[in-house]
Amino acid sequence: MTEPLEKRVEKAMAELQAAQAAMERTERELRQVSFAVLSSDRAVRATVGPQGEVTALDFLDDKYRDMSPQELAASVLEAINAARVKVNRHVMKALTPFTQPSDSMPELEGFDVDWGNIFGPEVLEDDGDDANEAEKKPGWRDALEED
Repeated sequence: MTEPLEKRVEKAMAELQAAQAAMERTERELRQVSFAVLSSDRAVRATVGPQGEVTALDFLDDKYRDMSPQELAASVLEAINAARVKVNRHVMKALTPFTQPSDSMPELEGFDVDWGNIFGPEVLEDDGDDANEAEKKPGWRDALEED
């Protein structure tokens, strides 16, 4: 026997309200997100805010003094772009649950989002942050965390 229409509508409304509350929490969290990334030569650290805006740019250890303008520009752009990709990946991961099918309402199938088209193909590449986090930390960081 199928569930009465009133009960199904009630369930759908409850799920909609829960989704709206979750989306509000996610929006609040995403407004606060910020990622800082070092350039591969460790000369520049760029911090990017929730909309991809550069919020800080640090030149580390006076390395910039020995760099050509082209090298410095490349380091700055590398760090900024990497930080933006991190923000975009974070946004993608935060919003993906809202695109998934409904467990309680099979009629709501979810939808596909072309994240690569929105943020660029690099957002879909595996950055290995989760798997290699321990490998990427310098040894002195481990000693600080143990204390």
